[in-house]
Amino acid sequence: MQLLPDIYQLSGSLAGLGGDQILGPWDECNSYLVDGGSSYILIDAGNGENIGLIFKRMEMWGLDPDKISTLFLTHAHWDHAGGARLFKDRGVEILSSKETADSVASADHRCAGFLYHREMTPVTVDRIVGDGEMVSIDALEFEAIHLPGHTLGCMAYLLTFEDRRILFSGDVIGTLGWGDFGWDGSVDFDKQRYIASLFKLQGIPFDVLLPGHGMGSYTDPVKRVNISLNQALIQWR
Repeated sequence: MQLLPDIYQLSGSLAGLGGDQILGPWDECNSYLVDGGSSYILIDAGNGENIGLIFKRMEMWGLDPDKISTLFLTHAHWDHAGGARLFKDRGVEILSSKETADSVASADHRCAGFLYHREMTPVTVDRIVGDGEMVSIDALEFEAIHLPGHTLGCMAYLLTFEDRRILFSGDVIGTLGWGDFGWDGSVDFDKQRYIASLFKLQGIPFDVLLPGHGMGSYTDPVKRVNISLNQALIQWR
């Protein structure tokens, strides 16, 4: 579905893809597409099992899957990165943090395939991005923001688009509309780093929050960060 001009949600339970009877709405992440003009940029690959439906949906909207040039991974979990190899095989360039790149290359337990009763397909990331690094694609600029905790490699991506600062947060912010945090059962989960990341995110101005699961926030999205931080401080200290 189209969320904003030239920004689409391709997968996730609210988009009609995801929602396994056993796993609930977390078996498929929110995968986003940004139309850069001459090419498309993806934020997260999804798990790969619905890629055919994603392409059919794109074609219904007049979007050519062959124009996808770049894939940003927010982290290594199977529901976000399981489909990365399929895009790699189509010539798509993959970008991520170093920690995420190490995880998806080894396809080990850091990818949390065990949570979904699936095996992760290894994939090599093409470009490592660091905290604060700017990535220019077509006329668009994305800022990489390292926010470890949910996994050690968690990266959000901030896009300034038509005078709005849009944050693709991955699982740093959780699935509930009033603010929560991502799953805390990852092999490389770290409570203290997660709290520090929420404090860091609290200080970053943005206008729209597009999370890894659940609904986005288009009005006062920092409030959702504040509530997540409060819940983390209550539960984890």
